[in-house]
Amino acid sequence: PVASCSLRQAAVLRSRAGLLSASMSAGAMTPPPQRVALVTGASRGIGKGIAVALGRAGFIVYAVGRSSRESSEETGLDLTIEATAEKITSVGGTGHALRCDISKDEAINEAIAQVSDAEGRLDLLCCSAYTVPSGPLKAPFWEQGVEMWDAVNSVGLRSVYLTCCAAAQLMISTAAKKDQASPPLMVLVSSFGGKAYTFNVAYGVGKAAVDRLAADMSQELGALGVATCALYPGVVKTENNLALEAAGKWKEASGGLDLSQGETPDFSGKGVAALASLTSEEIFRRSGSVQVVAELAREFGFTEEDGRQPPSIRSTSFLLPNYAFPEMEKQGMQIPQWVKDNVPDVLLPWSIFSAGPAPKREGD
Repeated sequence: PVASCSLRQAAVLRSRAGLLSASMSAGAMTPPPQRVALVTGASRGIGKGIAVALGRAGFIVYAVGRSSRESSEETGLDLTIEATAEKITSVGGTGHALRCDISKDEAINEAIAQVSDAEGRLDLLCCSAYTVPSGPLKAPFWEQGVEMWDAVNSVGLRSVYLTCCAAAQLMISTAAKKDQASPPLMVLVSSFGGKAYTFNVAYGVGKAAVDRLAADMSQELGALGVATCALYPGVVKTENNLALEAAGKWKEASGGLDLSQGETPDFSGKGVAALASLTSEEIFRRSGSVQVVAELAREFGFTEEDGRQPPSIRSTSFLLPNYAFPEMEKQGMQIPQWVKDNVPDVLLPWSIFSAGPAPKREGD
């Protein structure tokens, strides 16, 4: 943790030095303009966590989503873009609620145009909107058919591509200003389903495509000063997942994962804020790659509010307790408690992690 904190402090210092240099070269000791972010799916879950964290980092943040106080039914939770915008402002940023159904092509273009007219720049785009399918996630693809494909890949893939298309020119022009130490960044929220079989065929294909989108866009945007990455949260305590747990449906939906040890949406936000603090040289070394939230936490030293650092899903400290140990115990083996309490945090290479699905467990 000491080394990780030092790395993060060094990155922040380099970033500040770059900003000072840019300001001095412009001939005026004035602070750089406030950076602008747009986050889709910002009314709840991971998108909200990222939007609020960027506000805490001083961004002007446009919280984009369909759920608005003008249209939402009363649920007991204020899961609206207005609530997110208010939270952004309360933590030090400038929050704006931007109602938009990003499943509609023209709505995406209009949202980007509004930001361009109001701010004249876009420093960070985060695509986090996703539609949770209404039917069972786990079933053969020939039974799920096109309904599952459209449910997970309409907003989760097609709209991500269209949002990046709509934002690209504005982000390229922002990069050309060269008034920030950190370049404009596109963050596409994906999942470990892009690397290994998870839930179903349509889900995995969609997530792999999002990863490839981040990688291939970097080839075309890099020379124009815009960076990209795919972001892998772990098991996240979103409002939807917590509701499933409260209803007794989480075990079946997740395959028995322990949600109590999962990440909060704020944890993903801290990961994106850490990436946004990097200098141009540092972020372009990562451009086009997959960035795992839990692994960013170890690199930059951030934690959950309770001090925890949940493990990466490709770490032995996640895989052994959640898959290997239950399978061994099912076969009659006794796992000593001291072994369970001292599992090393070792990351499996992507080549091994991606070789196939996790072992099946009882009830899968």
